[in-house]
Amino acid sequence: MSLFSATGPIRRMAMLGNHTPRQCGIATFTADLSAALAARIPQLDCFIVAMNDPMKRYSYPPCVRVEISQEAPSSYRRAAGILNGRALDVLSIQHEYGIFGGSAGSYLLDLMADLRMPVVTTLHTVLPEPDARQWTAMDAIIRRSDRIVVMSGHGAELLRKVHGVPPGRIDLIPHGIPAVPFHSRNKGRLGLDGRRVLLTFGLLAPDKGIEYVIEALPAILERFPDTVYVVLGASHPQVKARQGEAYREMLEQRARRLGVAGSVIFHNRFVSLAELTEYLAAADIYITPYLKLEQITSGTLAYALGAGKAVISTPYLYARELLAEGRGILVPARDPGAIALRAAELLGDDAMRLAMRIRAADYGRAMTWPMVAGQYLESFSRAALDHGVRPAPRTWSRPAAQP
Repeated sequence: MSLFSATGPIRRMAMLGNHTPRQCGIATFTADLSAALAARIPQLDCFIVAMNDPMKRYSYPPCVRVEISQEAPSSYRRAAGILNGRALDVLSIQHEYGIFGGSAGSYLLDLMADLRMPVVTTLHTVLPEPDARQWTAMDAIIRRSDRIVVMSGHGAELLRKVHGVPPGRIDLIPHGIPAVPFHSRNKGRLGLDGRRVLLTFGLLAPDKGIEYVIEALPAILERFPDTVYVVLGASHPQVKARQGEAYREMLEQRARRLGVAGSVIFHNRFVSLAELTEYLAAADIYITPYLKLEQITSGTLAYALGAGKAVISTPYLYARELLAEGRGILVPARDPGAIALRAAELLGDDAMRLAMRIRAADYGRAMTWPMVAGQYLESFSRAALDHGVRPAPRTWSRPAAQP
């Protein structure tokens, strides 16, 4: 398979974003996407420009050839010069407001203003009601990108309504997922033999809503006393730097107060893909009780869906889209009673749970990394072909507020 620009095959590209061993969803996504691209086109030279947060430096793999210090404007300008000097055919940017310095991540704009190659920007967050700073920064990012990638139809709709982006410049590409076995492995290997397993994984932060699952446990245990809730993941590094382990400690205290501490297992670590796969395969129900209902992407939910898990989720935008047509169950946010009711319903009906799992797994086949990498390659090719002919960026007027 080959990529083509306006002047010939694309041989060299870069990807800008967080990268492992930094512990966050963007870092994992960048590493997984770059690996999937390399698998599709072994001759493609793809290197990483890694964002460093102010609190820590990382020991990166060789694919990371450039580093940017988040809060140092000169670091962005230096990186732009390096990128321009590498004769790149395309640059892929992974965007999340919090990983770039300046007002609403505006330091990124200094880098983008100087770039001479085609740019494809993946937006991991699109805000339905951005403030003035956020709207201005996002507008500039859109104008300086040849193509914009979002991972959900809701994200594409917000781009059109909030930022006035023409549909022809938007590529809808699902969040990539690894291959996870459909059939449960031996729970005994994880110390869960004979237990009904509820699972939540990912970096812990107060907006995850895990306390509401813990509050649901007493009612679930009344019907299914062998149930265990596994919370798999370390505290988010930025949350930990500001608040320490206050959120995790609150969860543990709540479990003790409710008398369910023996039915909650906290694994306080950032797990490998292999270990995550083990826990996903062992889970009977996956739960995302998130509180931010405007969330348009969730790697954890994508993984669970692709693994063919029965899922209970709050109705954030991404969940509403992925779990439609019977692929999962939505419950109101901050409602432990609803979580308990639907979890007990699923645990008590094997046929219902299996049917939901099959629908989820069927949908998830289009989200595996080889499929997603192919769609990104098509987006890069379109950006490269359009780069020389697209009109110069213009300043768009902010769409009027809807009555």
